[in-house]
Amino acid sequence: MEATQYVSPMNGQLTAPLAAVGRRVIDFAAAFGRFGGFTVSVARATPDLRTWGGLVAGSMKRLGVESLPIALFIAAFTGIVLALQASYTFTGAVPLYFVGVLVGKTMILELGPVLTGLALAGRVGANIAAEIGTMRVTEQVDALETLAYDPIAYLVVPRVIAGTLMFPVVVAFADAIGIVAGWITALNLLEMSTPEFLRGLRLFFEPFDVRYSLIKAASFGATVTALGCYFGYTTSGGAAAVGRSTTQAVVVSSMLILVLDAFWAVTLL
Repeated sequence: MEATQYVSPMNGQLTAPLAAVGRRVIDFAAAFGRFGGFTVSVARATPDLRTWGGLVAGSMKRLGVESLPIALFIAAFTGIVLALQASYTFTGAVPLYFVGVLVGKTMILELGPVLTGLALAGRVGANIAAEIGTMRVTEQVDALETLAYDPIAYLVVPRVIAGTLMFPVVVAFADAIGIVAGWITALNLLEMSTPEFLRGLRLFFEPFDVRYSLIKAASFGATVTALGCYFGYTTSGGAAAVGRSTTQAVVVSSMLILVLDAFWAVTLL
């Protein structure tokens, strides 16, 4: 007669959290592996220039040019707030022309690319995930395969290339508008002159700052578009699944933007 093993309720309470963590780790590793396989498929589809070559210009317009208004709006008010906060912080302790230092350095190195990247993660990442996810659940992706098109080359490659190319352009405009907004604020609200603001702006400026900002922007663009395509392409189910994929694309893209921001700061600065 076999002895029945007794499992204490206390042991179950202790092991349940560990089991939950283990399942999360396994799910994360599986998702990471699936994304790795998706990335390899994108790399293999890239030489198929005949499929995606004519689609890049349209994707650049949708992902980049149409994203300029929201990016410039955010950058303008960021520049205004930076100038006002700098004047408040520096009052009586630091020369007022350091407002130009803070506005220029902060916009170019940090807030310009990061805030623009986060805004476009919501606009571009969600748009891509919803569009491709809808095509997946309505079997339009399968129709492309039936017509002898590579869905990865047709849907994913042009969007990733367009995002990688256009995010730096959008960020460059955002950096410039943020600095101009800070300059106008300094002139009208802080009683600074243009030479004073420009003196601060030039004081610690390095040409590498611009390259650093654009490198970060390109990595953000590749990340946002690739994740939007991945979550959209792997959608399964109905309308609710498209909503979940869209949410996941925005959340994961935003998290990875912050991770990449720290990575580039450690690597390049």
